[in-house]
Amino acid sequence: MKGKKIEPQIDWNEIDTVLLDMDGTLLDKHFDDYFWEEHVPEVYAKENKLNFFDAHDKLMEKYKSREGTLQWTDLDYWSGQLGLDIVHMKEKMNHLIQVHPYVLDFLKWCRKQGKKIVLVTNAHSKTLAIKMAKTEIESYFDTIVCSEEIGIAKEEPVFWERLEERLGLARDKCMLADDNEGVLQSAEEYGLRNLIFVAKSSSTKPVQFSGKYPSIIFFKELMNE
Repeated sequence: MKGKKIEPQIDWNEIDTVLLDMDGTLLDKHFDDYFWEEHVPEVYAKENKLNFFDAHDKLMEKYKSREGTLQWTDLDYWSGQLGLDIVHMKEKMNHLIQVHPYVLDFLKWCRKQGKKIVLVTNAHSKTLAIKMAKTEIESYFDTIVCSEEIGIAKEEPVFWERLEERLGLARDKCMLADDNEGVLQSAEEYGLRNLIFVAKSSSTKPVQFSGKYPSIIFFKELMNE
């Protein structure tokens, strides 16, 4: 476990909008990790007559070069770059898409508390469609915003400025939960105050608490009964 856990101190009376990331936060990131780090390199290796390890190293370098940009999650971009039908490949593997434990309980609890629930994701719209169809959680959200609609990734503070303008948010009355510290830092720089780090993004990886932000393993930790 990286860092000592900082316990969340959320005053729910002061929160009217709950902003939630998708991959790694609400959904198990095991699907994404397996898909991009194992399945895609395997298919790419076969298509290009490479061994798996060479293909893997080459793709990791490509991914890394686009991290934090809209292209990083753009399925059409990667289909073009890799010569693979990434959307079709994801659809064929959708059985691995899973909702984290206690997420549905938390969404229902937020609804009962009268909170506005907004899904805010860097995921490409085609990825979003695949995951919403598989998980059937779309109905829990008042609004869903993909970063491609905003025109910039969540890692940039201007994203939150544009989101506030779009949704009419009061930044001091929002809570944001995300498994990416870079995103939380970006939101903090913009002025969002109630920030939660999700410390177990994947069911197959160990808990890693943030050294800077309050952390949870499961969303049940935020529900005041």
